[in-house]
Amino acid sequence: MSWYWIASLIVIVVLIIIFVVNQVVSAHLKQAATGKEELYGKKALVKTPLNPEGKVLYDGEIWSAHIENGSAEVGQEVVIVRLEGLKLYVKMERSE
Repeated sequence: MSWYWIASLIVIVVLIIIFVVNQVVSAHLKQAATGKEELYGKKALVKTPLNPEGKVLYDGEIWSAHIENGSAEVGQEVVIVRLEGLKLYVKMERSE
């Protein structure tokens, strides 16, 4: 086997090791978002009118919701402010 092939093989193995180590380090440094704190400040889509109770869609799931300020129509976005039990408390998203 020539030195060219040995050097090429070493370079390929080193690149694979660097890639794998990079992926492992990235996975460990990424903060896992768990618990109700993950929800705060996120946007949900109104599925049934909130006046003040209704349903919203967040992350592919339908939640019972209570709007804290006014009402919201189907299709509007609201911001999640807290979670009590299985009910989201939301407020209208501020328009800019």
